[in-house]
Amino acid sequence: MKTAHILFVEDDVNLGFVIRDTLENVPFRVTHCTNGPDAWTAFQAGSFDVCLLDVMLPQSDGFTLAKQIRSINTQVPILFLSALANRDDRLQGLRLGADDYLTKPFSIEELILKINVFLRRTTTAVDRQPVSHTTLDRQNLTLTVKGQTQTLTHREADVIAYLLDRPNTLVRRDELLRAVWGDDDYFMGRSLDVFISRLRKRLAQDPTIRIENVHGVGFVLRQ
Repeated sequence: MKTAHILFVEDDVNLGFVIRDTLENVPFRVTHCTNGPDAWTAFQAGSFDVCLLDVMLPQSDGFTLAKQIRSINTQVPILFLSALANRDDRLQGLRLGADDYLTKPFSIEELILKINVFLRRTTTAVDRQPVSHTTLDRQNLTLTVKGQTQTLTHREADVIAYLLDRPNTLVRRDELLRAVWGDDDYFMGRSLDVFISRLRKRLAQDPTIRIENVHGVGFVLRQ
């Protein structure tokens, strides 16, 4: 079985050693970089299954690195690991295409669980789901809207798939949060709003399908 390859970017030498050592004992294959430019060079030269990025990095920050990665690869899961815990930083990371955001200090067990969730979603084949002029291909993380194919992030695919499985049905926010994020706290709720906004833009060209907001309760995918 192939060992998952992780790009791990952390400039704190001691923390980086501990996390890298723990991940390698899982076992994962880990490429550890300590600054943005080195990480970007490594990403372009290698093949990675998950990217773990600190935000405050020397020379160029993790947000810049995420933009660079997303410019050439929209599918690889990106998880920020950062001491920047305020809401705006977290939302900025998600808007850049990150799939999740862990604030330091965090549980290494939680980190490993999140990595394994991303890996399962990458390797699990899910049937194509045609809906009117829109087709979701979960295996390849693509959404085709009126013949135009767009590549999704893992989180986007998870959210739209959950709604597509329940058309014209009210899906409560807490239900969707637990199903996709495994939690329903305040920040996860704000993250969900970001992903719903992204998906609405992706679906805009198909007038036969839309995501309606039921204020304070949840969402309905109408078709």
